[in-house]
Amino acid sequence: MPASEPTIIATSMGFLRGDRGPYDLRPGPVFELAAELAEAGSRPRICYLGQAVGDQPTSLTGVYGAFAGTRFEPSHLALFPMPNVEDVRAHLLAQDVIWVGGGSVANLVAVWRVHGLDEILHECWQAGVVLAGVSAGSICWHVGGATDSFGPRLRGFTDGLAWLPYGNGVHYDSEGQRRPLMHELVGDGTLPTSHCTDDGVGLVYRGTRLVEAIADREGVSAYEVSRGVDGSVREAVIAPRLLG
Repeated sequence: MPASEPTIIATSMGFLRGDRGPYDLRPGPVFELAAELAEAGSRPRICYLGQAVGDQPTSLTGVYGAFAGTRFEPSHLALFPMPNVEDVRAHLLAQDVIWVGGGSVANLVAVWRVHGLDEILHECWQAGVVLAGVSAGSICWHVGGATDSFGPRLRGFTDGLAWLPYGNGVHYDSEGQRRPLMHELVGDGTLPTSHCTDDGVGLVYRGTRLVEAIADREGVSAYEVSRGVDGSVREAVIAPRLLG
């Protein structure tokens, strides 16, 4: 059965890393939450989209390895150098969860639009397929956010899909630049009210409503950054629910 209403999980979390290298991964608890919200049953179908890193084969190896031996039935959709499935729309609509990996959000949405994937994903969202992702796979559903898509210096990005009418700040507690840039972008009106996540935190939206923040570890938070009528920027903590 599909989710009871359109659902997006936008995160700075996802796979947990082991000690045998960057592709030694296992699914974090957010995947079980996504399957639960999708009302997926005993064998959740999950499709990985890796366009934010150009569909790197090493990323696919890590994803399939992470789900090996679990109850999930993984697949992937690649667009480089061409789609790897004959009917992209049918494949994605058959999923319970679509997970979008991190990388360049600017490249991600540009490639999606060329292939008409933005329209297909919107149909999936409305049909009850749970859309989820990390970093670029979080910002993409929003108006925009802070990104390193254009180089090591963070810049504002405002060309997201904007199904969620907010800005989105990922990795909010890392790199030192992201919090002040998000404050600047909201303060000068480049971005609307924005929802931000520390590493290990995610946001659950039903329709366009933020219904809760979630975390896979202690000591981290989500935030709402807004602009006051006097032009000041306000940051309010959204305490996350710790996933089991």
